[in-house]
Amino acid sequence: MDSNWASENLQTIRVLMERTAVYRRALAPTMLVSGGVGLTTGLLGWLKGGFDSVGFIFLWFGAALIALAGSMWIIRKQAVGAAEPFWTAPTRRIGESALPGFLAGIALAIAGILKPEILDLGCLVGAWTVLYGIALNSAAFFMQRGVRLFSWGLIILGISLTLARCGGILPELSGRGACLWMGGIFGVVHLAYAFYLRLTERIPSP
Repeated sequence: MDSNWASENLQTIRVLMERTAVYRRALAPTMLVSGGVGLTTGLLGWLKGGFDSVGFIFLWFGAALIALAGSMWIIRKQAVGAAEPFWTAPTRRIGESALPGFLAGIALAIAGILKPEILDLGCLVGAWTVLYGIALNSAAFFMQRGVRLFSWGLIILGISLTLARCGGILPELSGRGACLWMGGIFGVVHLAYAFYLRLTERIPSP
């Protein structure tokens, strides 16, 4: 085993563990932004109505880009304020861990655009929720336990939604109904978790 490689990985792990609290503080505002974008998009989609599957995908793909841009801006602002580089080795590792889940979600969106006749919006919402939860769980490996529990909650919720739709328990969703589900999952749930992080970030660990 190359000693330099081992030393570099040990240093990365050490820095990640030291920055656990920092990442937790950064997570609250990014969750707030993501939740705000998700809730706004869900309400706008529900009020407008009439979305076909392709329109639904483009609507939420745009919302995801806005949420990602807002989150990156917040993280960069915090890094500048702390006089730290933005794209550090630990940050790169976290991004690489989350990337497969996000790429799988994009692949599902592309498949739905190319073959809209085979797309079921209920299953798509469930699959997106599962993949997002997996991506968050991978990125949260060195974060506090609450972040991993939150990601597992999303995974279980997404699986339950998919199984309910495939089993006929949940009726087929229209674009309007799917927007409500997305607004609830990526809006309300994220806002609730952001407020939880805000309320507990100053409470010292036992």
